[in-house]
Amino acid sequence: MNALVTGGGGFLGLAIVEQLVNRGDRVRVLCRGDYPRLRELGVERVSADIRDAPQVAAACAGIDTVFHVAAVSGIWGDWSYYHAINTQGTLNILAGCRAHQVPRLVHTSSPSVVYDGRDHALADESLPYPSRFLCHYPHSKALAEQAVRQAGTDGPLLTVALRPHLIWGPRDNHLIPRLIARARAGRLVRVGPGTNRISISYVDNAAAAHLQAADRLTPGSPINGQAYFINDPEPVAMWPWIDELLRRAGLPPVRRQIPAGVAYAAGWTLETLYSLLHLSNEPPMTRFLAQQLSGSHYYSIERARRDFGYDPPVDHATGMDRLTPDLVRLAST
Repeated sequence: MNALVTGGGGFLGLAIVEQLVNRGDRVRVLCRGDYPRLRELGVERVSADIRDAPQVAAACAGIDTVFHVAAVSGIWGDWSYYHAINTQGTLNILAGCRAHQVPRLVHTSSPSVVYDGRDHALADESLPYPSRFLCHYPHSKALAEQAVRQAGTDGPLLTVALRPHLIWGPRDNHLIPRLIARARAGRLVRVGPGTNRISISYVDNAAAAHLQAADRLTPGSPINGQAYFINDPEPVAMWPWIDELLRRAGLPPVRRQIPAGVAYAAGWTLETLYSLLHLSNEPPMTRFLAQQLSGSHYYSIERARRDFGYDPPVDHATGMDRLTPDLVRLAST
């Protein structure tokens, strides 16, 4: 295929690019930075901002499959920032696909678009969008996902939205580095009793899902206009998993603990204080973060397996072994 990958220099985007190149597809990447690995792979690079509609549209010319991965994540910041990149950026991609008659769009979404503050235990795609969101990231991503799904329903563009949960693995520049940095600073605190279970998505498994979905996204396919949870087959117990990551990094386990209710109240207080003082840096705790750290949120992948043959190629033990050198490096720098 002739593929465009937005955010192709990022953690997940680069894994998708590598898998496309490895199987012989032609790849164009839309990104803002200069990434040595993309030069090594010999892919076409377009330097553009996802918020620039004309540049985004131009990048879609001659493409038959767009993988829209570019996004900004986080739990704090201005609504205008998240909306401009996550929501309007996705609308720019949709407009570019229509302008250049791109047949297929695979959109990277998030399970947070349906997170309602309650525990999700082996939840499936019947979960509705919540009526309110505790931070701007899931809200902006929910609006983007709904636009993508509606576009698939309206046609002729075929679309599918994938919801990988907590992407992890080598080269992670967000989740794992922050975890190790907090552990080294003595700022990791277990929230709640520590028995909550979560879904996680090894990066190569999440990337493989994008290619598998794209290959099945054909006229008449049941996946058109749909959204799917994407994660590793088995959930992990969150805090024992974090302790195992720390052990492999040569760091002590998490020993401090606070009740979930106390963390939620602290999050509410800090959010209020930061808003009143117009502080731009992220509070150490928010209501959304307290819920994520104390609650269970794991999802069924049976629908993805049934509809487009989702088959994660990397098992958990192999993923952990591949990640270990990164953990050691992060703990020693």
